[in-house]
Amino acid sequence: MRIKRGNVARKRRNKILRMASGFRGTHSKLFRVANQQVMKALRYAYVGRKRKKRDFRSLWITRINAASRLHGVKYSHLINGLKVSNVAINRKMLSQMAVVDSDSFKRIVEMCIK
Repeated sequence: MRIKRGNVARKRRNKILRMASGFRGTHSKLFRVANQQVMKALRYAYVGRKRKKRDFRSLWITRINAASRLHGVKYSHLINGLKVSNVAINRKMLSQMAVVDSDSFKRIVEMCIK
């Protein structure tokens, strides 16, 4: 007597097809193609989660650099000044201050230059 896998197989296939629901054409309709595309999409999603951290850090650095140059200081000199003056503030907060609260950012720049 053979074992029929109707329920298990259908559930597995439907799970993959649900994951592929936004894809275009055959990529969301046929199981084999959808399975390949879902696996590829999951790989891209994994890489993207790592990539996002790098992208945001580089955005913060760019913002800090632009704001500090308005006050006549290079980014590297500002970061070095922060380290020397023992100011523990991360790049995300610094960039937020540069965008939202430029007065306090200016005070931090002046404090680090001394």
